[in-house]
Amino acid sequence: MSKVSPSRATVGIFVLLSLFASPIALFAQTRVVAPKNPYNESKDVELGRQAAQQAERQMPLLNDRDVQEYVEQVGDRLVGAIPPEFQHAQFHYTFKVVDVRDLNAFALPGGFTFVNRGLIEAARNEGELAGVIAHEISHVALRHGTAQAAKAQKYQAGAAVIGILGSIFGGPAVGQLGQMGVGAYFLKFSREYEKDADILGSQIMARAGYDPHDLANIFRTLEQQGGRGGPQWLSDHPNPGNRFEYINREAEALRVANPIRKTEGFTHVQALLHDMRPARSMQEIGRSRQRYPDQGDQRYPQQDPRYPQQDNQRYPQQDNQRYPQQSDRRYPQQRGREGQIDYPSSRLRAYSGNNFRISVPDNWRELPAGDNVTFAPEGAYSNTQGQFVYTHGVQVGSIHGESGSLRTSTDRLISELTQGNQGLQKNGGYERELLGRREGLSISLSNISEITRRPEIVTVYTTKLRNGDLFYVISVVPEDEYQNYQRIFMSILRTVELSD
Repeated sequence: MSKVSPSRATVGIFVLLSLFASPIALFAQTRVVAPKNPYNESKDVELGRQAAQQAERQMPLLNDRDVQEYVEQVGDRLVGAIPPEFQHAQFHYTFKVVDVRDLNAFALPGGFTFVNRGLIEAARNEGELAGVIAHEISHVALRHGTAQAAKAQKYQAGAAVIGILGSIFGGPAVGQLGQMGVGAYFLKFSREYEKDADILGSQIMARAGYDPHDLANIFRTLEQQGGRGGPQWLSDHPNPGNRFEYINREAEALRVANPIRKTEGFTHVQALLHDMRPARSMQEIGRSRQRYPDQGDQRYPQQDPRYPQQDNQRYPQQDNQRYPQQSDRRYPQQRGREGQIDYPSSRLRAYSGNNFRISVPDNWRELPAGDNVTFAPEGAYSNTQGQFVYTHGVQVGSIHGESGSLRTSTDRLISELTQGNQGLQKNGGYERELLGRREGLSISLSNISEITRRPEIVTVYTTKLRNGDLFYVISVVPEDEYQNYQRIFMSILRTVELSD
């Protein structure tokens, strides 16, 4: 056996001691690999900065020094724990608190991170808050935003910026952030990206002294506090499957000693927020701007003049002869300005069909027709040349099954849809989904609306019933409003229950 010099032996002992002194065991971790990315780091910073500037103009930041400094401290601690291979010299992470009660947070390319006040109030300890932030900065460190933006290269220059904006903001809030959507490319991060962010987020938490179990726990906390429709953060972050289980397995492998959980800083900040006047939701802020475009609370900046209100004529009017005004509570009369489509309500109500149950916004009407039912807001449906059409909403139903796979039956449905809509075209291939807790498929299509003559996005979700019939959910929305409806469509799909 060859001899080892004293200096080398000393180094070896030092490294061994360092491993034992570390707050985590540096072995048995799941390997995470960043996706291929044609952009350089400067592109992340450029796109993220533009999106962050837009966010700060349109979203009310919380003006409280103690809360802001606390969130920055948590964020900086996590950034310092990002593994070296995922650190980027040009990235400068920032953390700002948004004064809204929605349970949400997002991080833009380059490190521009925003945390909603509602999320801080919902977390049960600092570890859970750190879990959300660690997940978000993992997307940044892995450069998921620009990797996904590369998929939009067939769009015009600048589409990547717009797409990132739309994917981050999502939900009703987008209506106040300008027409930012460019199609289906930025619906959400893929399930693969989500799992990578979960795993890397767990590792960052452990390196920073937090228990990664709290990342798994925050998903449960948000499910409990988000209501039937679920919070926006969960809607924007699709479950890759067994999320709670694989995060906990990663946490067991990381073995954090004496993890940080409920700190004095966390308790102090929650008390400060509790004593403030309640925050409004983004939906409430949007409605306020809509009703009072020239006025408003100074905390909530007005609509950017570069994104003017659209002409009301783009929305079809109510067909009163075919669909008379109802007094039934199932058909609310809530309206915005004349001819404008109301934003979907965050409150969902249940509807039971022959073999399914689904929950939809309580300001959408139910419009049964044969074997299907359409749910749409006022002014978003009409009878054109004897055919019922809708511009915003979802249709749920089933078609008689034939022998064949789910893919074959879905192909048949798409063929039937195409026959009635000559402009309907596929945006890509099928993706695997869960619908009613069953194996399903989804596909995005583009079309030109017969009513508005505007491009629209049609997304078809399917699964097989036990009798062989094909169950489907079809969402429709104008292309430039697609991101506005992202959260609500995802919330609706999660409520589907099949009882065949």
